[in-house]
Amino acid sequence: MIKSLEELKQIRDKYKDVLQNREAEENKIRILVGMATCGIAAGARDTINAIVEEVRNQNLDNAIVVQTGCMGFCYAEPTVEVRFPGQSPILYGKIDAEKGREIVRRHVKGGEVIREWVLRG
Repeated sequence: MIKSLEELKQIRDKYKDVLQNREAEENKIRILVGMATCGIAAGARDTINAIVEEVRNQNLDNAIVVQTGCMGFCYAEPTVEVRFPGQSPILYGKIDAEKGREIVRRHVKGGEVIREWVLRG
């Protein structure tokens, strides 16, 4: 239990860097890969590993790769969602490792949505 204003300020200062990092990450492109059991069974581990590797190879320090749970499209696993700050997310389906690399090169780096792989909800 916090007992004084001074103690509260110390806690705030202790976590200040973490909070600033969160704000910085909110301005980055987020690449979410569905890693629920349905995604893993369909090969999502290979997909996320390929995406992480391609982000690194392309030196994209403005993008982060995040594993997430089921996105509700189990029939289309592995699924990958690309979120640019301030834009609607784009959800791709049936993304294997090679398609994952191509999403990084064309969409994340080049800004081109690959329409033939986009899932419609």
